[in-house]
Amino acid sequence: MKFPRLVRSVAFALVVVGITASSAAAPKKLLVITQSKGFQHSPVKRPAPDQPCLVEQQVKELGEKSSIFTADFSQDAIAVLTRENLAKYDAVFFYTTGSLLPAGEPREALLDFVKSGKGFIGTHSATDTFKDFKGYTSLINGSFAGHPWGGGGTYTYVNHEPNHPIVAMMGSEFQWKDETYQYSDYDMKAVRVLYSLDMVKSNPKRPYLVPVCWVREYGSGRLFYTNLGHNDATWKDAKFHEHLLAGIKWATKLIDGPATPNPEVQQAEFNRSVVAFAASVAGKEATPYLAKAKSDAAWLTNVSAAATTASKAQDAVGGVRDPDPKKTKPEELEALRAAAKTKRAELQAKFDEEKKKLIAALEK
Repeated sequence: MKFPRLVRSVAFALVVVGITASSAAAPKKLLVITQSKGFQHSPVKRPAPDQPCLVEQQVKELGEKSSIFTADFSQDAIAVLTRENLAKYDAVFFYTTGSLLPAGEPREALLDFVKSGKGFIGTHSATDTFKDFKGYTSLINGSFAGHPWGGGGTYTYVNHEPNHPIVAMMGSEFQWKDETYQYSDYDMKAVRVLYSLDMVKSNPKRPYLVPVCWVREYGSGRLFYTNLGHNDATWKDAKFHEHLLAGIKWATKLIDGPATPNPEVQQAEFNRSVVAFAASVAGKEATPYLAKAKSDAAWLTNVSAAATTASKAQDAVGGVRDPDPKKTKPEELEALRAAAKTKRAELQAKFDEEKKKLIAALEK
């Protein structure tokens, strides 16, 4: 009498275990948005409306090969970023530009989706999206403010956390040929930066932190962002695929890794950038000054202030452009060229003065 009951109990337990295992193995569902309401990058240009762009191709293949996730793709955010549709997904993936949604409920639905415990994955120009929506720039923690490091250059990046699963494949430092952004509306205390531009080993130099990849918890959800992805070659790179897949797994809670903000790490990299810029302006090797920065806080404060002023003066010189002959009346062209030359000379003189002050602060 007892044996059949035991058999039934074991059979029931096996069914439960089978259901649990099946549920655990079910792939995550991603909603991938590759819409451009501003500048359209090459990797998200579809050859035809019914043909996938490079990003869509690569993400689809990454999901199929890994069996970690499936993906739906859209270039119509208004149609798919609704509360009802978002409920189908575990994460949203952005390679986007511009204001994709009208103000109000549609935008709040996106934020609430992440807060509720879901994932957000942003690549490259996801930080050049919703400049008119503070909620979004606060979520992603930054807004595109130029890219002095263009897509044709190869730059060095410092990996702040080589044991973190998202960046473990990158090594303690690495080089990459891709465009790198600088940001406004960025808060060191909001995110954990995993790698940054190494200003000591990259050019042009600027006296501030340039974070490139970070993670954060947002409500009960998770956000992973990497600025890499401007160049087509990045999307075809096996190491980038590994990095991206790890970021997707982390954002969808398939793997863990710390997300506690690391402002002290970011500040240290900020300081290295200040010294790298100052030494470059002075025509000096940065190494001895980097050592001094760690031991002399007052000296570093003075150098940082002088470097900031000098950098702005330098940028002002570069900001003066000659008139475009195609957009200028012929009779006005020479006068406008002369005015631009005079303005550049005036600003160059100001930069030369600030340069002297910076060198004096560096050598003090």
